[in-house]
Amino acid sequence: MSRKIRLGAFIPATGQHVAAWRHPESQPTKAVDFDFIKEQVQLAEKGLFDAYFLADGLAVNFGQAEKTGYSDKVAGFEPVTLFAALSTVTKHIGFIATASTTYEEPYLLARKFASLDHLSHGRAGWNVVTSASEAAAANFGYEQQIPHAERYERAQEYVDLIKKLWDSWEDDAFIHDKASGVFYNPEKVHNPNHQGKYYAVKGALNVPRTPQGYPVIVQAGQSGPGRDLAARYAEVIFTANQKLEDAQEFYRDVKSRLAKYGRSADELLILPGVSAFVGRTEEEARAKYQQLTDLIHPEAGLALLSGLSGGFDFSGYDLDGPFPELGEGQGMVSRPALIADIAKKNNFSIRQLYEWVAGARGHWQLIGTPEQIVDQLQQWFENEAADGFNILPPSTPAGLNDFVELIVPELQRRGLFRTEYEGTTLRENLGLARPENQYVLARQAEKNKAS
Repeated sequence: MSRKIRLGAFIPATGQHVAAWRHPESQPTKAVDFDFIKEQVQLAEKGLFDAYFLADGLAVNFGQAEKTGYSDKVAGFEPVTLFAALSTVTKHIGFIATASTTYEEPYLLARKFASLDHLSHGRAGWNVVTSASEAAAANFGYEQQIPHAERYERAQEYVDLIKKLWDSWEDDAFIHDKASGVFYNPEKVHNPNHQGKYYAVKGALNVPRTPQGYPVIVQAGQSGPGRDLAARYAEVIFTANQKLEDAQEFYRDVKSRLAKYGRSADELLILPGVSAFVGRTEEEARAKYQQLTDLIHPEAGLALLSGLSGGFDFSGYDLDGPFPELGEGQGMVSRPALIADIAKKNNFSIRQLYEWVAGARGHWQLIGTPEQIVDQLQQWFENEAADGFNILPPSTPAGLNDFVELIVPELQRRGLFRTEYEGTTLRENLGLARPENQYVLARQAEKNKAS
């Protein structure tokens, strides 16, 4: 079977654009309305998307948003709870929920995601984040956030431990033999007995091994430690790139790191984020872009830049003056560097920069007809820059509907995208193998060694 583009759908309640909630068709009062979100996810499933992805934070959006009141990205559902409900009204689309390795106990996270995989019949994914937010740190009793390098060291131990917990039960551990009275085979239950630098967990997970073995492991870091974490553990990586050559550098670098961990290139899918303004004519597409640009309140633009820069305060600067030096912090490393690079290369003022990043928030922004947009997606897909894309509709429901009705048919016409789902689990649809239980592999290795 020929290689196909994979599509994730990142659908904030009102859309990706900072002013999307002010769009005439937007329904900002429905940010926590299950029926409204259900309609968006079912639309993505109609478009044959692989997964619905939801970001998450553990604080009111860091930066200036909570001070200004002009940003809508401040409150919403906890992802796993929402996805458990959405799994009952969908059949095929996967659910990738964000959860932190810094502020959530491993046993609880392993239990929660294993339960979601069972409830969804094998459609769960975990987006691994280390939580780069001073506000989140304060909400968990820290005076300041844990340093960047330590967060990634913790994350390595954390993911190793999570996989041990997910492997606690072998696939055939439960016998359910009514005649003998034996419910399960205790020899096929494994305690992690983990005593590490940061975490200690003794006993087995009290949730059976899941339909997928593990929920699909997803990661989104672009820094050096982030790339290494992805190469070691991730099966999907979300990335933010603006130019083909930058996307190719990232793609080739991360894929080249896989061999170090005994993995092959096809075990990791790289999906750059894309926000597409699409119209039946180029003029229509540009009008859609300009409509949202005209709705950006300056305070919302500054709040956006503050968030993307790791909390930098732009309030004392001239909006039409040069973009300032950001300095270094312990928050996100890759995104502040990306937006600073955009400002420098384009000689943007603060206002020009927030207008540019307002639609995609640092991701790749496309404006044009279905043919023009698919030309660019195809170029990246066929030239070692992407295995697919994480789609960030500028607004909902209009932006997502435009993608499903205009871009998906063009992808299908060119043979780049599925016309029906291939399997029943998220792994099957992504073309990812089901992982073997590590304790079974260890036992087999011992037998082979003895023989």
